[in-house]
Amino acid sequence: MAERRRTRRVPGALAAATFTDHLGPDGVTVRRGTRHHRKHQRPPEGSTWWAPSARGWWIAVLFAVGSVLFAVGSVPAYGDAVGARGDTVTYFVGSLFFTSAAFLSYREAVDAASPTRHLSRQRRFFVLQPGRIDWWATAIQLVGTVYFNVSTGIAMAGNLSAQAAHQHVWRPDAIGSVCFLVASGLAWYEACHGWLAWRPRVWSWWITLVNLLGSIAFGVSAVAGYVNPVTGEVKNLDRANMQTLIGAVCFLVGAVLLLPERTEEQARATAAQPQGDNAPTV
Repeated sequence: MAERRRTRRVPGALAAATFTDHLGPDGVTVRRGTRHHRKHQRPPEGSTWWAPSARGWWIAVLFAVGSVLFAVGSVPAYGDAVGARGDTVTYFVGSLFFTSAAFLSYREAVDAASPTRHLSRQRRFFVLQPGRIDWWATAIQLVGTVYFNVSTGIAMAGNLSAQAAHQHVWRPDAIGSVCFLVASGLAWYEACHGWLAWRPRVWSWWITLVNLLGSIAFGVSAVAGYVNPVTGEVKNLDRANMQTLIGAVCFLVGAVLLLPERTEEQARATAAQPQGDNAPTV
């Protein structure tokens, strides 16, 4: 019997890159969105809100914790209470949570290309897959978090010269913000299969939308937080803090929404099962 194949026409090479062909157990090749395929490589473990054995659960939790720490660190009252040192430590710890989550996201994308690769003893730490949009999105995001590590880590030193603050604190922060903006844009395109879409009933649409808004806010924060290399003055500290807070809240919302996205297929299957008087009898 000839192999059946369900596909969807996608205009443009970039849009086509947001889909992948998946061979099911029944021999039917189904074209799935790369994000959907990546997030549902295997049946979900645990419940929606508690699944410490699942990688997707840790991605959500780590991003959420990092977002909370960035949000707290951007509140002036908190900075006044703990001092400049405590505030910068809060940002640095938050950036470590971001990096941990970003690395797991990167590995999730890499493993999605070869589902059995994660079982190999010769598994490589980093993999080059430039032909995949999700690889670019997660890789660029990971690079951005590392720049945030550098920026927040050096900021803990204190008593930095104006030149050092500009070059080693503000500049890595600005580069990290650009990386987040690019990564979020690619993730949005991947989820929507284009630049414009209206899909409010889909978790991935909301997740990538709020993450994109958060990245824009981080970008505005980086511009407002420009450090003059001569005087050491910050261009607009209040605006920088406010935009950081907005961005962190957006990322927190996106992180929380990753949890129901992880178990959406399970929830859909449960909802489709006959219940009550409609249940079949034996």
